[in-house]
Amino acid sequence: MKIVIDENIPFIRGAFEPWADVIYAPGGAIDSRIVADADALIVRTRTRCDSQLLKGSRVKIVASATIGYDHIDTGWLEAEGIKWTNAPGCNSGSVMQYITASLFHLALNHSLDLHSLTIGVVGIGNVGSKVVRAARTLGMNVLQNDPPRKRREGLKEFISLDTLLERSDIVTLHVPLTTEGHDKTHYLINRENLQALKRDCILINTSRGEVVDNIALRKSLSAGTLGGAVLDVWEGEPRADRKLIGLADIATPHIAGYSVDGKANGTITVVREVASLLGIPLAGWQPGSLPVPDKPVIELDLHASMNTPLNLAAMAVRHTYPVDEDDRLFRSDPGRFEFLRDNYRQRREFGSFQVRIEDTETRKILDELGFRTIRT
Repeated sequence: MKIVIDENIPFIRGAFEPWADVIYAPGGAIDSRIVADADALIVRTRTRCDSQLLKGSRVKIVASATIGYDHIDTGWLEAEGIKWTNAPGCNSGSVMQYITASLFHLALNHSLDLHSLTIGVVGIGNVGSKVVRAARTLGMNVLQNDPPRKRREGLKEFISLDTLLERSDIVTLHVPLTTEGHDKTHYLINRENLQALKRDCILINTSRGEVVDNIALRKSLSAGTLGGAVLDVWEGEPRADRKLIGLADIATPHIAGYSVDGKANGTITVVREVASLLGIPLAGWQPGSLPVPDKPVIELDLHASMNTPLNLAAMAVRHTYPVDEDDRLFRSDPGRFEFLRDNYRQRREFGSFQVRIEDTETRKILDELGFRTIRT
């Protein structure tokens, strides 16, 4: 057997070698010649998997170690009898960490009281559900929009997008990119409905760049009709609108889901799926031990002034992930988009940290965010 794998998928080297010839290549360099005699293809978002790549090949399965799958022509693969799979929810904890860190960053830099704000969460799937829970933990009022789930489940708490946009102080997007159909998300946020947002509203996008009309967003920010933006995804990646980068509160190169934990979860999913289809005995495969954080125990000072439970939680979150550092690296040289993604630092999620804290209210917040708390 032969398996072609994107060389930047972490923790996967050595998994298949006892049973197959394995070829590692940069995602953007995987072409029809490389995959022609392959039995399986394991990719990230940088490899477009369609007829141009796969026609005439012997590939039986395409597996993407990512939440998104808009880089896969699923209709064509299914028509050709080629199985495809992705890793839904693999990095949901990582994106929740990114959103939580961004909310605290915005609160500090915009002098916001999170308890008094309403956040609108668009897309209540694996990621959106965790963002809803985190926002409520921070004391925010939460509005939810998810038309497919509304139709399936009839849940009263799901409201229309128009209503959500009108009422929210912060809007965060967690939808797949779809270009057709009743629930099309391409330019879900566009020139028309940007005008419906509150003048001081802040837009967060960690889904796909094309879910937001970037030119319209740039114009709204330039005109001051929108309060701010946190952007991890961009139209035309790996190129990004440099003027829009300059206007954003936080600008990062599509790394919200790039925690070590999220990457490992994605790799576990694709290894097991491919192995199952090819008859390779890796049903319980796990990567080797994950890197431990440099400072896995967090000490919080209860006695300093202004150290409310929410401020203490903000300190713990920043200890795990200072999101402004990723912003600074990207903003200093946006042309290194791919380099920063491929060489991203080792970020662990909340569950990899212990927090020494006695205060009951702070402990409750941190426990609900996923930290491991211990009494001092």
